[in-house]
Amino acid sequence: MKGSVIVISGIDTGIGKTFVTGLLGRALLLQGRNVITQKIVQTGCEGVSEDILEHRRLMGIALQDVDQEGLTCPCLFRYPASPHLAARMEGREIDILHLRRATLGLQKRYELVLLEGVGGLLVPLSPELLFADYIRDSGYGLLLVTSPRLGSINHTLLSIEACVKRGIPIRGIIYNLFQNVDKFIADETRNIIQHYLKNAGFSAPLINLRDGVLDSDALQRLSL
Repeated sequence: MKGSVIVISGIDTGIGKTFVTGLLGRALLLQGRNVITQKIVQTGCEGVSEDILEHRRLMGIALQDVDQEGLTCPCLFRYPASPHLAARMEGREIDILHLRRATLGLQKRYELVLLEGVGGLLVPLSPELLFADYIRDSGYGLLLVTSPRLGSINHTLLSIEACVKRGIPIRGIIYNLFQNVDKFIADETRNIIQHYLKNAGFSAPLINLRDGVLDSDALQRLSL
């Protein structure tokens, strides 16, 4: 039986996708679930993906055989740039079928694959293919990571619009409260996001992530 895949993407780079992916992986492991994380493309490092190393640290486990086999990070580039540019700098192109085969290889071994994206939804994997289009074509559901920081309303609503346009199902919004933001602003930002999410036709929950801890009922609310 083939496992399912949930994408963890964000409204921008540095929003906390890696942290959320690792925390969710740990929470699911503690429930006895057979789960693994994947970083679809990593740029700006060599050897083992830095994000996969952080996932494993947060999950409290060592690198797995599938990590050593390259299935959890099928594309790794040294240049710290958008995937299409990082690939070009090394005289390479991202092979989309290679990405799909890696994820399928994980699905054959695990009940659930938490697939972390790169940057935001509209980051190009190639000049012709955006990450959001890759999600759409794969039929994966999405967890979107956002925050109350300045500019997040605009970025979040644009991300939701991108999903509506492509028919990507949003399974949940992770509201990452990692910065010291005025509570009044944080609450209002949350209200605006919830309102727009509902108007866009999504019944997805909005989950607080505070001090590195997800709400106790987060997994249940996300139906993971």
